[in-house]
Amino acid sequence: MRVGIIFGGPSREREISFAGGRTVYDNLDKALFEAVPVFVDSLGNFILLDWQYIYKGTIRDFYPPVDALPESEHGLQVYLESLGELSIEEQDKIIAKAGKRLQPNEFKNHFDFAFLALHGPYGEDGSIQGLLEWYHIPYSGSGILPSAIGIDKVAQKEMLKQHGFPTPDYRIINYTQWSDKQNRPQIFEKLVADLGLPLVLKAPHQGSSIGVSIIKEQDFAAFEAGVERSFFTKTIYKTQWLAMGEEKQLMSIKQLVDIREGIGMPVQLEDRTIVYHPEELFNHINKTFTSSATDSITLTNIEHEQQVLVEAFIRGKEFSCIVVQDEQGQPIALPPTEIVKGSEVFDYRSKYLPGLSRKITPINLPTEQIQSIRQATSRLFTAFGFNVYARLDGFITDNNEIFLNDPNTTSGMLPSSFFFHQAAEIGLNPSQFLTYIIRTSVAERLKSGKDTVKFTKLLAELDKSIKEEQAHRHDKIRVGVIMGGYSSERHISVESGRNIYEKLSSSVKYEPVPVFLTGSNDEHRLYTIPINIMLKDNADDIKEKVLYFESGGKPHPVLAQIAKEAESITRKYTGNTLQEPQRISYNQLKNLVDAVFIALHGRPGEDGALQAELEKLYIPYNGSGIRSSQITINKYETNEILAKHGVPVAKHTMAMKEDWQRDKEAFFQSIEAEFPYPFIAKPADDGCSSAVKKIKNRAELEAFSTLIFREMEELDTDCARTLSLGFKEEFPNKQGFLVETLISRNGAKHFLEITGGLLTTHAPDGSVNYEVFEASEALAEGEVLSLEEKFLAGEGQNITPARYAADPERRQKISDQVKEDLKRVAQILNIEGYARIDAFVRVLENDEVETIIIEVNSLPGMTPATCIFHQTAINGYKPYDFIDRILTYGVERNKMKATV
Repeated sequence: MRVGIIFGGPSREREISFAGGRTVYDNLDKALFEAVPVFVDSLGNFILLDWQYIYKGTIRDFYPPVDALPESEHGLQVYLESLGELSIEEQDKIIAKAGKRLQPNEFKNHFDFAFLALHGPYGEDGSIQGLLEWYHIPYSGSGILPSAIGIDKVAQKEMLKQHGFPTPDYRIINYTQWSDKQNRPQIFEKLVADLGLPLVLKAPHQGSSIGVSIIKEQDFAAFEAGVERSFFTKTIYKTQWLAMGEEKQLMSIKQLVDIREGIGMPVQLEDRTIVYHPEELFNHINKTFTSSATDSITLTNIEHEQQVLVEAFIRGKEFSCIVVQDEQGQPIALPPTEIVKGSEVFDYRSKYLPGLSRKITPINLPTEQIQSIRQATSRLFTAFGFNVYARLDGFITDNNEIFLNDPNTTSGMLPSSFFFHQAAEIGLNPSQFLTYIIRTSVAERLKSGKDTVKFTKLLAELDKSIKEEQAHRHDKIRVGVIMGGYSSERHISVESGRNIYEKLSSSVKYEPVPVFLTGSNDEHRLYTIPINIMLKDNADDIKEKVLYFESGGKPHPVLAQIAKEAESITRKYTGNTLQEPQRISYNQLKNLVDAVFIALHGRPGEDGALQAELEKLYIPYNGSGIRSSQITINKYETNEILAKHGVPVAKHTMAMKEDWQRDKEAFFQSIEAEFPYPFIAKPADDGCSSAVKKIKNRAELEAFSTLIFREMEELDTDCARTLSLGFKEEFPNKQGFLVETLISRNGAKHFLEITGGLLTTHAPDGSVNYEVFEASEALAEGEVLSLEEKFLAGEGQNITPARYAADPERRQKISDQVKEDLKRVAQILNIEGYARIDAFVRVLENDEVETIIIEVNSLPGMTPATCIFHQTAINGYKPYDFIDRILTYGVERNKMKATV
């Protein structure tokens, strides 16, 4: 069956839709479905997307294409709507760079079924559903009417009341009423009198907590700002703006035009002029404030809300529950997840960035209360006429009163989303859950009485294919995917491991087995884990569950009950599933799998220790061998070896704990004598930007040394503040750290930070061939690239291929030289399988190239958004193809060693 994945769209949630579309594209079962990517741009054009663009980090990394962008003095990124009023011809030119325009009447020539990964207005409101019904295309999820209800928070409130569901008391602020600024203080006073504090402000037609604020105190300024945020308007005051300075003004503009946190573009001025480009807006604000007496400017997004919903605040546990329907059309509420967050609002970042909030499944309550939540959500699913699946959020108070709010007819589809998290509790992996969604959706569309012969045939063919696939499950190559570990990179390792698992589980060739590693350097503890534990929030949550079962814990009684209710679904879409974690030895691992994919980062994994255990038992594995791994894990040793071979590296030294303990002042002075501020300090044997800091003064050097040499696990809060450590940012304990000069332009014509991936294959004579990919140019928001920017969807900006020069021929010539430099590094270090090499590149006046190596990762991050997938796409490899080649190399190497 050809499945058109419709993703992107005009809404403020387009980046989550883009990342979700990629998840669906990668996880559709390849034995059953052909995935067809249909990207919707912000003007509503449907584009049959060239597949390599799916693996870009964000939409703006490829669309609109660079050559369609107007000059931007400050390099401000834009979406298509910032290019102004475009003619159809101009739009066609832009579309042609990314794929082929599709008219709705052409859909049936390209796909048989539409999987909707769109969010917000136009995607969840019945619009796309109506369009697809008109053109006789079956689609996923709810129909037109329930979708229209699901997007409108104000209509939902009335319906909740009508059906007898408790709902927080609420009021509405109309845009015309708000426009009279003199009214505003009275509006605030009346709302506080009617609803009390805190007040919850919501944009009624947005999802992902966009436009949501909580006003906790009698603070009119905070209330005014919150209401403006929900309307998507913003007032900028002259005194504040001019006091900022250009750097802060630019940061303010970036926040203002951000579609998630700000009001987005285009905006309308008070004289009704429309401003499209953020650069134009920046100049307008500066010109107005410097050349006129105007003391404020009010900006309004051209798609602003007409109402703001104001609700009374509910104190209680917050939960989210996915409800699905069985083959008889009856709702089954999956185990509700409790949301434990770091801030009052479960906002966009908390929802989609692992580690910023905790998801506890099932919610930590007595069984009867969990069942009450499930009954309430199932009743709402039926009352609102939802189909196939829905995500229902709510609160349960200390008095056991359940308040349901914001029912959603679709859900975020990132690997960490509730959607997959809860489905795993009935034993469905992401690939199987997507198959269930498609099959149930076709059956649901059949009930409409439209196209019954066509849909009946489609359903029968799909059921036959599902049965055939089940019969051949045991013919696949079993791959143990080892993830977790105990380094500060363990959470990224879990993200990588899950991604590898998901890519392999949707293939026709491999059967992945998730294996969690914990313990210490003295003892590796391996556990096979079921899918529901693998999809817990992070490595620490997985470890907690593993230890719970190991100490005799039993599955939650609610999970057993739900598994029984969902038996018909589980039986149809899965084989036998592992119910509990099981401790295994390396010998038992050998009997369980045919090969291993090491998805660990740092120690163990990248240090040769795990490789040594696997080689003893002749278990094939990915990546470099023992000796090469032992070298590349140590950044100091890597630098030393490369320098001896004449490869440019930063000037470097090791700063040791024993010297710091002996005489702190002498320790600091010795570093300062050799390395002028600013310089780089980082652990010598961790990767992934873990604790990499630009040290600008003595206070920061002292703070860094105190943290990295500390005896206890807890971080000194003053030192953490001095180094501006982020929320939940970890900092390892070490015996020494690496100090490096800060690599700078040094008179070069062009200077950029790059990261380049490579892949190895065996030549017929057994020697190693290196395929070096086009490097990505890495742009950091802060002083160094963060973990999030490197690995999480929608966070970093990587431009692939790197922009070494404006002229295409010169760019390619420079790129070829950089690739040769990276290949030489790989050969010197005897890298095998695949790797990622980070470097700075100086392009001199005569186009001479100097490539200064920063670090080498022998097991690079393999999260869905990592830029190595952008690079492999240019060479024609989808992520699965790349992973398949990595595993094939490991298996071939193992055979060659066994022969010797």
